[in-house]
Amino acid sequence: MATYVVLSTLTDEGRKTIKQNPQRILEVNKELEKMGVKVREQFAVLGPYDFVNIVDAPDNDTVMRMSVELGSRGSVHLLTLVALPVEEFIKMIK
Repeated sequence: MATYVVLSTLTDEGRKTIKQNPQRILEVNKELEKMGVKVREQFAVLGPYDFVNIVDAPDNDTVMRMSVELGSRGSVHLLTLVALPVEEFIKMIK
């Protein structure tokens, strides 16, 4: 499994949905599990992004499918980054 950092920004539609049903966030997490993406940590943040998610997925293809699925709903914009533990990074550059 690979680790990814997913930065998300809600659209106007997404903000309306969350205001009406805050539990929707957890419902989406369950949907992601069915896609093969496990949410390890999730934070609501201030600034240019609304949420920071740390997720695990088997591969980039799975994360791309997740991104297309969520993005097609019109409620969120995503920026996804592959995350490599520093220990692994150090081993790679030695």
